[in-house]
Amino acid sequence: MLLAELETFLSRPIAPTRRVALGQLELPCDPAPGFGGVLLGGVAARFGADLDEDFHDEVRHLMTDLEHGRRIVQPRLRHRLQQDRIGLQRSVHRLVGHGESLQFEFDPEHGTPAQHVLCAVYAAGRVPASARPAVMDAVRKGFAWRGGSDTALISALAGHGGMAHAGAVADPVSWALELLELRGVATLPSRREIQRAYRSRLRDAHPDHGAADDGAADRISQLGEARRILLG
Repeated sequence: MLLAELETFLSRPIAPTRRVALGQLELPCDPAPGFGGVLLGGVAARFGADLDEDFHDEVRHLMTDLEHGRRIVQPRLRHRLQQDRIGLQRSVHRLVGHGESLQFEFDPEHGTPAQHVLCAVYAAGRVPASARPAVMDAVRKGFAWRGGSDTALISALAGHGGMAHAGAVADPVSWALELLELRGVATLPSRREIQRAYRSRLRDAHPDHGAADDGAADRISQLGEARRILLG
């Protein structure tokens, strides 16, 4: 299932001028940073590590300017942002869901690291102002990311400590209520009810109480994150 998509148009390496343009943007960011912020942060992580270090400060300044809605002087990173797509090659990055798991689908065959990072940053500047700080923060996290699995990266970008599940990104509170089997309550449970449900589910998930060893660490981590979300 397609959850977020970033379409860009990029000048070829042999082109006399360096240009980028944004295409179709499917970047849901409610609640922020949402699937859109996770995708843009993922693009920044995937290509930021290969970006010339001479450009790193300029990228950070560009993020700040876009986050605050300032006028962006062109070019940036020696590339000009334009509306016209004629003569540019298309590139698409996606965040997809397989059941409850999330996965990036990057297109590294077209464009350069500078072009991909630029487009992720410019796209973050296009999201609604209310979500822009959280989305831009996800891009910053991605840009600073060095190594680690996609699962760990998605968890970090979404703002969660121990999981990268579609439900947790789309609606963290509902995901946490369901995981702790508190979904049927009329109002948000009390702190005492949350703690009691957490301890009960933890016993069910722990190998010391008869649960399977396989996947136990992930289950326990998810329960801890669900408790943190509800208590937070």
